[in-house]
Amino acid sequence: MIIMCAWVIWKHRNSCIFEGASPNMNELIRTFKHEQHWWCFAGARGLRALGLGQVALESPD
Repeated sequence: MIIMCAWVIWKHRNSCIFEGASPNMNELIRTFKHEQHWWCFAGARGLRALGLGQVALESPD
């Protein structure tokens, strides 16, 4: 989970620096939920064991 958090924050940071995006906590949390889902789908058993793969994904706006 720590690695996934660091990965999501790093990607958001890069987006802000290199693509001119504004820092946005709501977007960061939404991205975290999506990454969580996909990591569990790919077989991240540790996240699934914590019950973090059960998060319902919101539809993009």
